[in-house]
This record gives sequence, C-alpha cells and structure tokens, in this order.
Amino acid sequence: MVTDSRPGTAQALAEACAQVMWTHDRAARGLGMKLDHIAPGEATVTGEVTASMTNGHDTGHGGYIFLIADMAFQLACNTYNQRTVAQHCAITYLAPVVEGDRLTAIARERARAGRSGIYDIRVVDQDGRHVAEFRGHSRTVKGTHLPEGA
Repeated sequence: MVTDSRPGTAQALAEACAQVMWTHDRAARGLGMKLDHIAPGEATVTGEVTASMTNGHDTGHGGYIFLIADMAFQLACNTYNQRTVAQHCAITYLAPVVEGDRLTAIARERARAGRSGIYDIRVVDQDGRHVAEFRGHSRTVKGTHLPEGA
C-alpha cells in the first residue's frame, strides 16, 4: 500500500501526531517498543518479551501484553490532531507468551463519531499466533498535538 506523506495529507498529519506521541511516551521507548506503521486510525507496534516482563508462571505478564496493545491503540486514535484518551479498554488473552517472544500489536479503527471511537487491536507473536485481542473505546479531550493548521 502506497501512502501519501506530502504535507497537508491525512497521512502526513497521522505521522506528525505519532511523532509527538512517541517522543513523549517514555514507557514504550523504555521497554524497547518500536512503531512499525502509522496511518489515519491505524498503528502497529512491536516489542520483545524480556525476562523482567515475565510473571510467576514464567510466562509474559498480562500487563505487558496489555501495554503493547494500549500503545498501538493510543497511537491509532491520536492520528487526527485531536488529543484522545482511553475511555474504556478490555483485553482477552488467548495464548501465553514467553521470554524472547516478539509481539506485534495491530490497531485498526472500527468506528469514530463525535468525540468517541472504537478500536480493535490484535496481538500476535513472531509466528503469527494470535495471543490477545484488545478493544479500546476512545474519547477526545481538549487540545491538539500540533498547532492548528499544521
């Protein structure tokens, strides 16, 4: 898929908003996450499960899986230069992950109306195995990421 990143396009706006969000998100960067794809209403984030992210069962902690899904959700719903936060999120864990697994969270906008949005985030491992499904409900708040008209 070819995206139009020329200034003034929806893709350019999504990229600029993602850059602002990514730069200020110390948690994602501190955990070694990477932003692999951004487009209006879409984001893909990857990260590796490290030893410090495992729980008492010696599997990946659910909080880390939630975090990578939430990061993709955050980026996807903030691609329109409107500050947007999570209103409600739910996750279903489908399979365990272990140290060394590489997770990919793929966020896609399902609906956006007024101040509300719904986003589905699929989390898969390096083999494409579906390990979790996350649904996020977003709510816009006052403010923008970029100056108006940028």
